[in-house]
Amino acid sequence: MSELKIKPLADRVVIEPKEAEEKTASGIIIPDSAKEKPQKGKVVATGPGTKDEKMEVKAGDIVLYGKYAGTEISIDNKEYLIMRQSDILAII
Repeated sequence: MSELKIKPLADRVVIEPKEAEEKTASGIIIPDSAKEKPQKGKVVATGPGTKDEKMEVKAGDIVLYGKYAGTEISIDNKEYLIMRQSDILAII
């Protein structure tokens, strides 16, 4: 993976979302219009934290976040989410 050209500030985190499921467990193919928004992703960059809140996550962590958390951004034709650390629910 190439070096990201973005450095988040304060307690912000850049996440690469996991792809939405293509099939159900029984093998039914899910159309694009019915796919759920992913809630799991990989942390690719973190800010330094703030004096009141140290960073708990680090690059490489797999995390769960709220369905509508973060702001979608595109860097080098790849989609990422940028959000505050407090929007992350758990580290897997």
